[in-house]
Amino acid sequence: MKDDKFCILIMAGGKGTRFWPKSTEAKPKQFLKLTSDKTMIQLTIERSKQIVPMERIFVVTGEKYKEILKEQIPDMEDKNIIVEPTGRNTAPCIALATMYINQIYNNSNIAVLPSDHLIIDEEEFKNTILAGNKFINSNGKKGIVTIGVKPNRVETGYGYIKIDKKIDDLKNRAIKVEKFVEKPDFDLALHYLETKMYLWNAGMFIFNSNYMEKEIKKQIPSIYDIIYNLPKIDSDDFKEKLAETYINCEEISIDYAIMEKCNDIYVIPSSFGWDDIGTWRSIERYTKKDENKNIIKGNAELVDSTNCVVYANGKRVIVINVDNVYIIDGDDAIVICDKEKIDSIKKYRK
Repeated sequence: MKDDKFCILIMAGGKGTRFWPKSTEAKPKQFLKLTSDKTMIQLTIERSKQIVPMERIFVVTGEKYKEILKEQIPDMEDKNIIVEPTGRNTAPCIALATMYINQIYNNSNIAVLPSDHLIIDEEEFKNTILAGNKFINSNGKKGIVTIGVKPNRVETGYGYIKIDKKIDDLKNRAIKVEKFVEKPDFDLALHYLETKMYLWNAGMFIFNSNYMEKEIKKQIPSIYDIIYNLPKIDSDDFKEKLAETYINCEEISIDYAIMEKCNDIYVIPSSFGWDDIGTWRSIERYTKKDENKNIIKGNAELVDSTNCVVYANGKRVIVINVDNVYIIDGDDAIVICDKEKIDSIKKYRK
């Protein structure tokens, strides 16, 4: 049976700098069609609607993205869009959203989800999120449940979660987190994979709104004082006061501010086919290639070329006798790059 107070909060304020030039500050990657004919946030909303009804799905985003969000998600009501006046990292953002949702659905459980991740097995994803909600309820509304993905390759681009059990036989079962660890180098990532006691940190977590309020007050009191002393969200001066004071929030991530300090952190090991689609390299894992191992999007023609990724943008693109390159035609720039150098792309973004 569905919990009539269980809510989903989707984080949609990121700028997606590593996907430039397709992802721009005006239209970052959560609003792009990267893995299908739907945008990343449209896919996230569709998955969320399998778990809770639309009226209990909230999106937190920046003011500049509100209109594009409404355009892509036309059935989302204004009250379900939480607008940050300015980006201050994830701790102030989640504090604001928790306070906001708690005024509409008091003492609710909230699942926090990124807006731009790939999920392959949506049924297993749903079961995992519901298992987290069930655990919070059975644990007296205490604690924070995070979702840990069982690694299937050596990966140096993700943070990890260490547990004290082998992960092979764990399914939809919340266990205590031993510690969070930073992004490793290759050798350490290989060790994490082989020990089977480390999970990828997927950046998804579930908590009770009243419990999180107490943790915010305890761990980041300066942010608590700003957020929880705002006028009621339906008052005439809420937006004005928020814009005036939010900039004073400490710019800190939820991981550093709360997750690594809280004594009651649990993780559910999962394997629902997850990727954070953080770089151009990740697109290649999930996009169909032609017989020459090329990925072609848009009006492009490849001749005697292999292992290329081409994203055309309107005008015809012809690639002749080229191997192992990215050619990305964005709104404000065209990038032609050896595949081995693609991770450096964001430093050229203006």
